[in-house]
Amino acid sequence: PAEVARQHHEWSNYVPASISASRFRFPRDRFEPERPLRVGYVSPDFHRHSVAFFLEAVFQHHSEACEMYVYDCNDKHDAVNRRLRAHAKQWREVKHTSDIELANLIYEDRIDVLVDLCGHMADNRLTVFLQKPAPVQMTWLGYPNTSGLAEMDYRITDAVADPEGESDSLHSESLLRLANGFLCYLGDEAVVANDILPSQRCGMFTFGSFNNTVKMTEKVIQTWARILKAVPGSRLLLKSAQLESKELRERVLSYFSESGIEASRIELCGLIAETASHLKKYDEVDLALDTFPYNGTTTSCEAMWMGVPTLCLRGNSHASRVGASLMHHVGLDQFIADSVDDYVAMAVSLAQQPAQLKPLRPALRKKMLASSLCDGAGFTRELEGAFRFAWRKACEE
Repeated sequence: PAEVARQHHEWSNYVPASISASRFRFPRDRFEPERPLRVGYVSPDFHRHSVAFFLEAVFQHHSEACEMYVYDCNDKHDAVNRRLRAHAKQWREVKHTSDIELANLIYEDRIDVLVDLCGHMADNRLTVFLQKPAPVQMTWLGYPNTSGLAEMDYRITDAVADPEGESDSLHSESLLRLANGFLCYLGDEAVVANDILPSQRCGMFTFGSFNNTVKMTEKVIQTWARILKAVPGSRLLLKSAQLESKELRERVLSYFSESGIEASRIELCGLIAETASHLKKYDEVDLALDTFPYNGTTTSCEAMWMGVPTLCLRGNSHASRVGASLMHHVGLDQFIADSVDDYVAMAVSLAQQPAQLKPLRPALRKKMLASSLCDGAGFTRELEGAFRFAWRKACEE
C-alpha cells in the first residue's frame, strides 16, 4: 500500500506544465457557511455503468440545499443517462471540451463542491481538478485509492474500507468516513430472484464469481481450486465479458488444470448484455466467491440482490476491504474472512451444510433493502452532511 500511494502522489509530476495548478481565485463573499451549495459531479460514467448504479438513488434524493451540476464526459445517451439527467439543475456535455476549458466552465458555474467520480480510471479528468476550479474538491466512488493530488481536498469512504489510523497517511486527501457506508445501491425491482438454492434443485453445489477476470489472479484461482477439491461434486461458475475470448477461456481452464481441477467442473460464461438475463444467472449460484486483493463491488451487490451472499477476504487496502464494507453494512459479517485459510474453511463449511444458506436466500433482498446500503434518502442526507462539513471548514479557513 505504501508503494502504491507513492506512485499516486508522483502522478502530477508527469502532467504537462501548461496545466497550471490552483490558478483560480474565489471572492470572500462566496464563503457563506449555510447557503445552498452548488455541487458539481464530473464523470464519464453517467450511463449504464457500475458507477451509475450507486449514483441514481443519490440523484433522486438530493435536497434543495444542493444544486446539482453534472459534467458528463461521455456521449452515451441510454436509459440510465436519461434518468440521471432528470434530476440535475444543469447538465453539461463536455466530452470534447479541453481540460482547461472545462475548468473555466466549472469556475464560471460557481461550483462550491466539485466531486470526481472517476479517479485514475479511463477517460478521467483529473487535470481539471489539478487546476482547482472549485473551493472544495472531493473524490468518491469510481476509484479505490487516493488521487494523489494536493488539490483534491477530501476522499469519501467509510471506516471499514479505510480504517482510521491505517489509511490516512496513504492519501493526499483528508478522509471523510460516512458512518453508514460509502455506497448506496439501487437494485432492479423488476427482476425476481429464485428463492430455492440451486443445490436443492439439482443436487450439486455451485460457487460463482461474476467479477472481471483481471481480478482473478493465480492466487485466487489456486484458492478456489482448494475449495473445489475439498467439496467433491461441486462446481464453479465464472461469468464476465472478458470470457468471450477463446484464448482467455483456455488460459483460465489451464490455471485450474494446473491446480488439479478438471475443466468439467468449471462453467465459463461470457457477456449477457440484457440486465434481467444477467441477474437471473445468479439463480444458478449457491454462494458467490469474491476476488482478492481487488474485491467486487457491483457484482457483490447484484449477487445479494438475487439472494446470493458473497464470501469475501478482508485485506490491507480499500480495494481489498470493499467486500467487508458491503457485507458489514448489510449485516452479513459472518461472510467476512480474515485469512485465506479462513476463506477456504468458510466456503467448504457452507457447501457441506447448505442449510446455513437456505433461510437467507428468500430473505436477503428484504434484508438488503432494510439496510443502509439501499437507504437512498438516508445516505444522501449523510453525503450532503459531508459536503456541508467541508464547506463550513472552507468558510472558516
